Order: sequence, then structure tokens, then C-alpha cells
Amino acid sequence: MHTEILFSEVESALADAEAAVFIGRRDRLLGDDVIGRLPAAAAAVWDAMIEATKPGDAGATVGTFIAGDGPRRVMAGVLPEACSRHNTPTRAHSIADLAAKAPGKGDVALVLAIEDAAHAVAAGVAAARAFPLYDRKTGDDGRRQVRIALLADDGKAIDLERVRIIAEAARMAARLVDTPTNELHTDAFVELARKTAAELDADISVLQGEALAHAGLGGIWAVGKAASRPPALVVLTHGPADADKTIAWVGKGIVYDTGGLSLKGKTGMPGMKGDMGGAAAVFGAFSAAVRAGTKHRLVAILCLAENAIGPRALRNDDVITLYSGKTVEVNNTDAEGRLVVGDGVAWAVRHHAPDVLIDLATLTGAQLVATGHRHAASVCNDDDLEAAAVRIGKRCGDLVHPLPYVPEFYRKEFKSPVADLKNSVKDRMNAQSSCAAQFIAEHLGDYARPWLHLDIAGASGNGERGTGYGVALLVELLDAL
Repeated sequence: MHTEILFSEVESALADAEAAVFIGRRDRLLGDDVIGRLPAAAAAVWDAMIEATKPGDAGATVGTFIAGDGPRRVMAGVLPEACSRHNTPTRAHSIADLAAKAPGKGDVALVLAIEDAAHAVAAGVAAARAFPLYDRKTGDDGRRQVRIALLADDGKAIDLERVRIIAEAARMAARLVDTPTNELHTDAFVELARKTAAELDADISVLQGEALAHAGLGGIWAVGKAASRPPALVVLTHGPADADKTIAWVGKGIVYDTGGLSLKGKTGMPGMKGDMGGAAAVFGAFSAAVRAGTKHRLVAILCLAENAIGPRALRNDDVITLYSGKTVEVNNTDAEGRLVVGDGVAWAVRHHAPDVLIDLATLTGAQLVATGHRHAASVCNDDDLEAAAVRIGKRCGDLVHPLPYVPEFYRKEFKSPVADLKNSVKDRMNAQSSCAAQFIAEHLGDYARPWLHLDIAGASGNGERGTGYGVALLVELLDAL
């Protein structure tokens, strides 16, 4: 069933809904602004419903069927009370989980009773995330609407249009992560980027296939040259006339990762259609930021390739030259993401001289060990940018936790007797995710401005579904730069 997401005022959301779901912490759900919008029959039993729930760490739902005008079914999604200092006070992940329990058929009103108007983006994105776009199931071609409304306890106005723009972009990015590679191959991603650039009146340039090799983009070319669809570097640019800062985003876009000749096993390869989560986030954030009217000059770089095997596949022991001019001895073809992102950041520095550079990549399995499924791991050369990412992450629901940035501890892991670098660490017990980030940093050249690397291997997906992680974070970060 296709679910259309709309954002509206509460009264409009409830008007024609067959079911209504109210989500918030216990005290918010017992507030007058919530109770005053319930159907009379539901209001009569609302206190008892809320008191019967035990939200625990994940939240809980309770519902009732009612007669009369308005929704026939009313549910409460009670958010957890617990919220530690490394969690988001928006409780965004619980909102997504509770919203997903809304009735599966018929139009639904989803009312988010939030604590603060500043939590609107986090709540809106989380609720939209609960209704994935990608679906190839047969036998159910029905359609329904989910109307999302927000009620802020502090009485401040909510920019509903901004929430809608960011939520739709995050949902789109999640759809890209969910889309299999027979549909979202590199050619399809390039075509989507061209179409979107035209819609946004943004500039776009594409280097694809052997043009990458001729331009010196040896990382992207080497990783993707064995695939049936050629690799590509896509550069989207938005430049307001009065922009005083250039922000560059670089996304890893491995549309499928077999591991190359360092082949993944039968349990490790399924799900690798999502190894382009970084590019999906950058693409979605660029679309959202432009539509929302950012005043910055934005550069979004998508490093697209399929890490396939075949006669032309990159081999272990090959020595390649990245765009930075540095040579790399390949000792693990399954450490391919850093090769394409290394090219992407070098391109950003040489051609765009950004004031701030951020890259996103589903880069290392070690990230999940270090920071888990919910927090992206950050490696950053700037205290203020690192702190802003953590702060904005808590506000928008895309959580970030810092890892060490100590190049002098990690450079030794990439020593090669025949090249400037190897592409995979010597000691896998020495902060693998920080080391992987440092490999990317080695291709920044003399760039000394703020750089932030986000390893989103865990946060980009939830179970077998994409999350659209990174869209809200990147867009909201723009205001902090």
C-alpha cells in the first residue's frame, strides 16, 4: 500500500481520518491542548488509557474503538520518560517506532505532542520515517494518507513547511537506500541527480566512466570499472548571489558492495544495496536545503560506483593514484569506500575551497562496535564543528558521537613499502573507524579548515529498512555554521 505523507494543522489532520494516533510523553498527552482535540468518547477514557501504559525504554501504545463523529479508532503512543545525556530529548527513535504501529489501512491522523517547537524537525522526520516509500509487493495497490500535525507545549510557532521539506527529503533518502541495485544502479542515480538539479535550478556536472580515469579520479574509477554500469562523480552546486560561505558535502555512493575480489560471504553481502547511504543523505540534504532557501553556497558531491567482480576488477596488490596525487597500494578491495570518498574530498578542496567540508559514509563495521546502531561516529579536526554536530544531532534526532581525532596515532597503520599508503589498517584493534577517517583525511592536502567525517554504517539503516539518516543533520547544521 502506498502511503502519502502530508503535514497539516491538527484540526485538518483529524477531519477525515479513520484513525487518530497521539504521540507524546505522558504529561503532554494529558495536557489540555491534547485532550481538547480528542473525540468526546475518547476523551472520557483517555486518562485511564494513558495510566494503563508502561512505556519503559521504548515507549508503549494503547488504543480504543469509539462510536460517533470523527476517527473510529484512537490510539496513544506514550514516549519513554528516560532520556540520558547522549540521547536526544526529542525521543525521535521512539516516535518512529510508535508511529509505525498506526493502523495499516485507511487514512490516519498522527498528532505529535512535542515539548518544544525546536523539536519539530526531529519529530516530523521520525514520524515520516515510519512509512517507507519503497514497496514492490504485489496484490495491494491501495493508497492512504497519513496527515502529521505537531503541537508544541511551549506555544511557539512551528515552521511546518520547513519540517515537511526536510521530512520528505529524509524519506526519499531512505527510499534510495531501500532500492535494489537492479533499479538504482549508477546510471539511474546519475539520471535522478540530473532531474533533481533541473527541478531545483541547480548546476550539475558529471564525470563518468573512463572520463574519471582521464581526470585523475583513480579511486572511483578503480573501484567501479568492473561493473556493467560505469562509476561516476556527480557534483551539484547551489550558489545564492549573496552567499558568504561555501559548504561542501561528500557522500559515499557504493550502490552495491560485493567486497570486490576480497569477496563478502553469503551472510555479509545481503543488504549491501545500502552502501550508498552517505550519497543518499547528501543528495536528500542538498534537495531539502535548496528548497528551504539556504543562504550558503552548497556543493554536494556524490561518489558513485558498484564494487563488482569481473575481468577488470581492482586487485589486491594493485597500486592506484587518487585525485590527491597520492598513491595507494590496495590490500583489501572491501575497503573501497575510503577510495571513492578520498577522491571526493580531494575534488571538493581543489575545485571549491569550502569553508566547511563534511563527508558521510557507511564506512566501517567497527563503527557499530564503537557507537552502535543509533549514533553516527564522527571524526573531526575542529572542536566547534564537532560540538555543533553533537548538539544539532540531539536536536534533530540524527545522533552523533565523537571518536578520537589523532592523526599521529593512526597514519602508521597505512604504511606501504611501495606506495604512499595502503588502504586498510595493519592493526584492526587500533581504532579502526578513526583510522578509516584518517585515510580520507590524507587526501585533503593542505586543507586546514573545519572538516567533519561521519561514519553512518549503523544509523543509515534500521533492520532491513533505510532511515534517511543525515538529511536533517546536514540541513540543520547549516544554521549553526
